[in-house]
Amino acid sequence: MNPFLFPLKLPILYVLLGIYQILIFLHVPFALGFSIILLTVIIRLVLWPLTGAQLRASHKMQKIAPHLNKLKEKHKNDAKTLQAETMKLYKEHGVNPLAGCLPVIIQLPIIWGLYGLLNDIVKTKADVVLKNINSAIQLPFLKLKSPMDLSFFGLPLGQAPSHLLTSIGFLILLFPVVTALLQFFQSKMMFGVAKDLQDKKEEPKKEDFSSAMQTQSLYIFPAMIGFFSYSLPLGMSLYWNTFTIFGIIQQYKVQNGWGGAQEWIDKLKNLKFKV
Repeated sequence: MNPFLFPLKLPILYVLLGIYQILIFLHVPFALGFSIILLTVIIRLVLWPLTGAQLRASHKMQKIAPHLNKLKEKHKNDAKTLQAETMKLYKEHGVNPLAGCLPVIIQLPIIWGLYGLLNDIVKTKADVVLKNINSAIQLPFLKLKSPMDLSFFGLPLGQAPSHLLTSIGFLILLFPVVTALLQFFQSKMMFGVAKDLQDKKEEPKKEDFSSAMQTQSLYIFPAMIGFFSYSLPLGMSLYWNTFTIFGIIQQYKVQNGWGGAQEWIDKLKNLKFKV
């Protein structure tokens, strides 16, 4: 079966080919790589309202996390009172715990479709991709006349850094390293909790456990993304890095700042000042 006929992939394929054909017409080099970047930006713009709602809900939940921990400690033996007090806290701070779930559920099919589409393009032989795409597309002006060029500034988008290590050298490791660092920075921004709502003197033990779990996920998730970037084709890293950079920009706007990464920004500013 033609993989591009999959319902989640086909609409995204039309948009990608539209961008690709415009870049080809303008004689833009490395058209596929730039098409992946522009397609990712377009999808992030389409998802902007949903992602913004998700980030705002997450930000509010982080702010009231210390209060939630205190309620859990105070009413740990009374589930009914704990539930009532929790709902009261949500109402006082205007928090809807489900507000962060719905946007994620709506976004996932689009993200999966984009990921699957790009994965099929960069991992499959160029002539097979040409045949499958042309058989899936009904608009004649979008059909490909020749196989897509899978190179991007001399790097093959269809190969993984793990396969290019012997031919290119250790510089190719910059791809997974940069991918992991970008994800780490975004995670650090996301895990920032408002300090004025924390009472460290009366911090319950359960919060110590949750803080430890949060710290572990802060490091483990970017490390996993970096490993996947090392093992997957470069085209996927290009997509993921564009996705993450756009996410950092949106998160900065929603939070009106760098969140948990503000301390790093301050250190950089102080370092520049000293120099």
